Amino acid sequence: MSSINACLEGIARANERLLAQPLDKRREHIRERTVRVIVPDLDTAFDMRLTADGLTDVTPRPLDAPATPQVRVTVSSDDLVELAEDRLDPARALFSRRLKVDASIGDLLRMRRLL
Repeated sequence: MSSINACLEGIARANERLLAQPLDKRREHIRERTVRVIVPDLDTAFDMRLTADGLTDVTPRPLDAPATPQVRVTVSSDDLVELAEDRLDPARALFSRRLKVDASIGDLLRMRRLL
């Protein structure tokens, strides 16, 4: 099991990859959204905003903290770190149910274009 700090570092790495995309591409495919990454094995959720300027306001909270995110991602701490380090393919993680994403179809399609 990875730690909360390792997950925060993983989110920061994912943000770096997102910011490596050209700004015009980010503006085309990203709509500002609230995101909650749920990490059940740590009893923690990471709340944040996804914008064309990256992931902002990343805040760890207890799982029972109230939230109504537009995008909800559920993943184990180890898988979150592996995804961030590019050691786990997002599509494979989705199909094997190691990663669960609850979002609108439009949001899913936009995010897919950025991967």
